[in-house]
Amino acid sequence: IDLYYVCPSYLAMRKYQKSLQCANELENRDKSVVNAMGQIFSPRLFKMKAYSIKLQVYLDTGDFPRAVEYGEKAYSLAEQGGFSMWTDTDAEGINIIGDLGVAYAISGNYAKASEMLHKLEEYSMSILRGYIFEPYRQLQRIRISVAMKNYNIALSISNQNEGIFEGKWWSNSPGHRFTYSKLVMNFMQAKAYYESGNLSKVEEFYMRLLDTSNISESSDIYYFSLADLGAIRLRQGRHSEGIELLRKAVEAVELQRSTIFTEGAKIGFFGDKQTVYKTLIGALFAQGQYKHAFEYVERSKARALVDLLASNKDIAVKESGVQASSMLKELETIETEGKVFDASSLAADKINERNTRSVQIKEKIKTTAPELASLITVSTPPTAEIQSYIGGDKTLVEYYYHGEDIYAFVLTKNELKAAKLDGKDLANDIGQFRKSLQDPKSTRYLDHSQKLYQRLIKPVEHFINTTKLIIVPHGILHYLPFNALNSGNSYLIDKYSVSYLPSSSIMKFLKQRKTQEAKNALIFGNPDLGDPKYDLKYAEEEAVTISKGFPRAKVLIRKEATKTTFKKFGSQFYYIHFATHGQFESDAPLNSGLFLAKDSENDGVLSVNELYSIRLHADLITLSAC
Repeated sequence: IDLYYVCPSYLAMRKYQKSLQCANELENRDKSVVNAMGQIFSPRLFKMKAYSIKLQVYLDTGDFPRAVEYGEKAYSLAEQGGFSMWTDTDAEGINIIGDLGVAYAISGNYAKASEMLHKLEEYSMSILRGYIFEPYRQLQRIRISVAMKNYNIALSISNQNEGIFEGKWWSNSPGHRFTYSKLVMNFMQAKAYYESGNLSKVEEFYMRLLDTSNISESSDIYYFSLADLGAIRLRQGRHSEGIELLRKAVEAVELQRSTIFTEGAKIGFFGDKQTVYKTLIGALFAQGQYKHAFEYVERSKARALVDLLASNKDIAVKESGVQASSMLKELETIETEGKVFDASSLAADKINERNTRSVQIKEKIKTTAPELASLITVSTPPTAEIQSYIGGDKTLVEYYYHGEDIYAFVLTKNELKAAKLDGKDLANDIGQFRKSLQDPKSTRYLDHSQKLYQRLIKPVEHFINTTKLIIVPHGILHYLPFNALNSGNSYLIDKYSVSYLPSSSIMKFLKQRKTQEAKNALIFGNPDLGDPKYDLKYAEEEAVTISKGFPRAKVLIRKEATKTTFKKFGSQFYYIHFATHGQFESDAPLNSGLFLAKDSENDGVLSVNELYSIRLHADLITLSAC
């Protein structure tokens, strides 16, 4: 019976892996147990609890199909035995129905979500249990309504149940579940007003929420309140106030290493944290604050990378050592504690102490291990420092793309210029251009090329007075071969020596590198993938031919071209060449990878995520993959 209570504790601490392991063990309990209060815990009840925990884990981590899968299993078992106070399934049932309803809604299955909402409406409990749990039933109804974007229904329910979390002797007890639930209900009411366009009403709610003691400890509620109120101020023409609120919202986002594990499941609202950057960048740009807008563009990209790598606990950079590893572990411990909302039970000095320690660790990592800092925190150089890395013979053009807006920033060693471009139907235009390039007999590519040139290059061309051009794309622009854009007279590559960067901030680390003499190379060609249809005869010839240009080349082909060999020898070579198959997964970029030969130690797939855990010293890595 101990696991019945232990497993939810792991969940509360956001220790999702341990939650799942504990739930698996609980699921396999095959004997009934009676506790001191006479409640009967049967194998069916253990399974129901295990499935309920998995439902919450997958809902929290954004795996909605699996959340639905386990939610349906949990509900089925709860319904079979009846929702009884003697097995605590009456209270547990409220949570299961609410979480399953949210999972359905987020998955787009509004019919099933409505069914769960209806079940909550008809849900009945004993008078005694209802006195305790009725507020939670109403809260779950609001959660599902918000998740379904039925904001009028959410407002109707919340208005009918105004003050439902008040009036109990424990209502304002420090650390009590009621305290947080009341905050959630107030936020969802505010969010419903905001999304339904009632801005005059919502302003009052958000101001009240932001005045709540320790509100910053509830990260998503704090963030959305700042971001939405900031957007309202911009609409009111109060630009300075709006920008300041949006800056605070960004700071709230950047406090955590990850924005993946959020309160979205609890508040029934999953928002894109990149939206606040877009709004702030647009506001700064409109006010002519191009330098600050550019800096937030870089911070936006850094935040996206940090989120991608948040689950990687083994990042290899040149400064990594015992001290850096120890600091990273301490930071993760502090942030895990911060994800458990119990702020009301903590003294303000304890909260400040924890937050101060988190900031101190991040600053120390930035000083002692700057490359590591760039991967786990939003750590970007100021504009002036970035400009100092640009040579006098180069111009850098950085794009920021969101919705129908494109912002282009043109930097030289001494100047920064900016322009707002038209982003309407950009993804479609790039898609058509790429498609036309795949047909060697077609000349349609030229029309698409010139159209994109007029859209992306022409508006900033008068700012470019050098022959070397550095392009920093964003979003869909990463799929665009800028070299092939045509002005009507020539291609971009004919006029400029073009290079690419994923972000401007990375120049800080490139400048620190010393290029080695190209004497050795590690070359992989035509790995044996276990199926003749994947054989690449000419890739093998390519590998052998390239090796002749290096005095100390190591060529690995067929069964020798393994991931194990790469991990063993990769750090010893300055040039690495892959001539093999690869796979790009746009929905999960870190799972993209190169296909090498399998062996007894590794599966052969060298993923992007794994590369972040391998220390390399190469000056050039070539991916000649298909």
